[in-house]
Amino acid sequence: MFTKVDIPILNKKLSIVVNGKLIDFSQTKVMAILNITPDSFYDGGLYQSHDLIMNRVDDIIEQGADIIDIGAVSSRPGANHVSVSEERNRLLPVVELIRKRYPDITISIDTYRSDIVKDIVEHYGQILINDISAGNLDNRLFETVSRYNLPYILMHMQGNPQTMQLKPSYTDVTNEILKFFIGKIKRLRDLGIYDIIIDPGFGFGKSIEDNYAILARLDEFKILELPVLVGISRKSMIYRLLNITPEKALNATALLHGLAIERGANILRVHDVSEAVQNIKLMNKFNEVEIK
Repeated sequence: MFTKVDIPILNKKLSIVVNGKLIDFSQTKVMAILNITPDSFYDGGLYQSHDLIMNRVDDIIEQGADIIDIGAVSSRPGANHVSVSEERNRLLPVVELIRKRYPDITISIDTYRSDIVKDIVEHYGQILINDISAGNLDNRLFETVSRYNLPYILMHMQGNPQTMQLKPSYTDVTNEILKFFIGKIKRLRDLGIYDIIIDPGFGFGKSIEDNYAILARLDEFKILELPVLVGISRKSMIYRLLNITPEKALNATALLHGLAIERGANILRVHDVSEAVQNIKLMNKFNEVEIK
């Protein structure tokens, strides 16, 4: 187990600033997934026109999302390669539409490419960067995030999207992820990046057993004193264990979201916004009650 003595580089910071807006994570926030890909594992191909995309955005906003996370490249195992130009062509028009209709909503971009980050920031201003690779798939990404003073989601992944689920292996998965985060956080802070969110990377180079071990020990990530993002919505750790499809995994997802909140999740990254908002409200109420 780690103690604060082991990690002197860290200091408590449960808020970030995005485009001049302070977001406080002392209570759990909802990050809504907006996949504009043809091949994502659950909703790939559903939002392939701008009208359909904006209908989805309208629903997301109405249901109470705090952040919209836009992904133009699927990271599921075996996903097709997407060029930088194709990712750019998918993303930029959508970001423009959302900025025009909802100028105050916080936008996150699910990308690991520095060129994409540069293009979006220079066209549409500061955004939150959600990087599945922790800078390992583009050695210019950290410097780009630093140059534009962007908030950053640091995720753990063993391997890459093509290899991550072949034979993931850990001695102590939670401890190894904590060590990984400590090294990466130090590097980010050396570059002047302080608005950091951590994501253990459920399903990214982890077995089903690894995923549940991380969830059971999620509160240990509090030692990093940074907001913790949990992305388990309808994932294979749920539907494969239950021998169901992702489409039938909503109830089980809600149950695990409750457990994640109880163990300190500051952000839920979800497909189903209204259900997650309800879950958070119920958990907040439950935690207000004093047992007499």
